[in-house]
Amino acid sequence: MTTATSRHSERRISPVFVGILAVTAVTGWATWTGFAEQPGVAVFLFVTAAWIVSLCLHEYAHARTALHSGDISVGAKGYLTLNPLKYTHALLSIVLPVIFVIMGGIGLPGGAVFIEHGRIRGRWKHSLISAAGPLTNVLFAVVCTAPFWLDALDGVPTDFRFALAFLALLQVTAALLNFLPVPGLDGYGVIEPWLPYSIRRQVEPFAPFGLLFVFALLWLPAVNGVFFDVIDSILKSLGITDLETYCGQELYRFWQGSNEFCSVSP
Repeated sequence: MTTATSRHSERRISPVFVGILAVTAVTGWATWTGFAEQPGVAVFLFVTAAWIVSLCLHEYAHARTALHSGDISVGAKGYLTLNPLKYTHALLSIVLPVIFVIMGGIGLPGGAVFIEHGRIRGRWKHSLISAAGPLTNVLFAVVCTAPFWLDALDGVPTDFRFALAFLALLQVTAALLNFLPVPGLDGYGVIEPWLPYSIRRQVEPFAPFGLLFVFALLWLPAVNGVFFDVIDSILKSLGITDLETYCGQELYRFWQGSNEFCSVSP
């Protein structure tokens, strides 16, 4: 029998997540103050840690919504502790997204937590569970871009502004990719409950390959160009310029050498 004590322990924030938050705070401070001798290192650690925080919140949003929709098993699985090591697909949820950020500066959607859908009644609840994750990325992007669209950049150091711009780019790409109605992604999870059973059965075998299909398309120059034109348009509407995202990525990839063009505030 589940007791109040066990429920509390299932929802206690993990020390692992607290540690990631601490790294985010310390490296964010180092980026803001210019404390680090090599600013790119501070930006790299700050953006990476903040990105992992957003991935944890993405998966937590799925799990928390599922809990309130009827799947009480998510607590026992550790999903409510924000511990990235508890996810069903830790490789897809944390490791690969970080690698893709380092390699290409793109917000890779993470792997979903395992939800026992048989416990949940109502198509709207199933759709909301799928939408909760990418909506978290949308909210994260709004927070990151707030100084830009609020015109509150006075006093914000250049390196920190660039880091926020690049972090916003990651959140917007993650949200957009996640919302694509492709099997295996959250966007398909939103519409799946409303599809005829025959279509769902036919599509189900392709779900494990949906993300691979999306990234294969992004390798095509024409598709890649359209995708990032959309991303740039969204960021511009939020007050972020191409220069700021470019310089943020250049600072993040510090091992490629310094870029003097980005050392001066635009």
